[in-house]
Amino acid sequence: MGLGFGSKEAGSHGVAFLLGAALPTALLFLLASDRLGEGLSTISRSWGNVTVSLTGDDPNEVIFKGLPELLPKVAMEDRTVIITSVNEAWAQPGSLLDLYLESFKNGEDIAHLLNHLLVVALDARGFERCKAVHPHCYFLNATSTDMSSAKAFMSQDYLELVWTKLTFQQRVLELGYNFLFTDCDMVWFRNPFRHFPVYADMSCSSDDFKPSRAPLDQPLNTGLYYMKSTNRTVEMMKYWRAARERFPGQHDQSVFVRIRRELVTKLQVKIEPLETVYFGGFCEYHDDPEKVCTIHACCCVGLENKVHDLRDVAADWKNYTSLTPEQRQKGGFKWTYPTRCRDSIGWRKP
Repeated sequence: MGLGFGSKEAGSHGVAFLLGAALPTALLFLLASDRLGEGLSTISRSWGNVTVSLTGDDPNEVIFKGLPELLPKVAMEDRTVIITSVNEAWAQPGSLLDLYLESFKNGEDIAHLLNHLLVVALDARGFERCKAVHPHCYFLNATSTDMSSAKAFMSQDYLELVWTKLTFQQRVLELGYNFLFTDCDMVWFRNPFRHFPVYADMSCSSDDFKPSRAPLDQPLNTGLYYMKSTNRTVEMMKYWRAARERFPGQHDQSVFVRIRRELVTKLQVKIEPLETVYFGGFCEYHDDPEKVCTIHACCCVGLENKVHDLRDVAADWKNYTSLTPEQRQKGGFKWTYPTRCRDSIGWRKP
């Protein structure tokens, strides 16, 4: 996942899928609620501890200054926003942000979705670079931690980063907006929204999808997930964040995997896994360019490795889309094997 950090993927595949959302997720949002007060028992308590003693204003508005005004400018007609995040390293020319944005332009009728993409920058230089290449950027500047460089996987700074994304996302939901969050180490090919079940509160990518498995038995990967703005999803975010206290030292995806059945039974949340034929990654992908919507550089450690292998994927797509319909029908298409990424964790899945 993000910033070229390491991941639990460096062991067995059972742990490998946890990387998918942990890294650029890590990149995401820097409010660090534990740092700000008594803990995570409720969202409002941690927000209140941040601001009440300073201003007395609505703490949500203080923490996310300008967000209520920005979201209507980015949202689709159904109040849905696409969200990703960057820091200086990911936003550098030729790095992941450029690959991410370019994939919309080279995708199949998805360039218009850039109008609905909110890029969250974690440091000033990342924000300036974002503004140079994209119209909708949001600067989260609420901590003294240096967000421009990579954080060691599972370090304290890393954990604060990956957990604070939920604070931001909860606020988006509370403001009445649905969101599709994707890590920035990803390329897009087609509109993914047609593959999100209408009945699900949350649709989430998977690292190893098997139709024979029950939905909650799929290895879920929070590198890509869509959430509707409902009372259930707001409560889900509160429950998810509060569960951090029960699993100290774990990142957000690891805790989500542990509590997913509780979310369903206690909160009646409907969680649906997404098939890897549509939402692939370097953990598992399919050589089917007629169905693919996104490919994620999960099962990968190192920013340079992610950029290298995603460039190959983007080049494969451009070569494929340049073929005539007759040439496409001949078949035989294969994505370039993500050698550098899979070697970085010793992953050998076919």
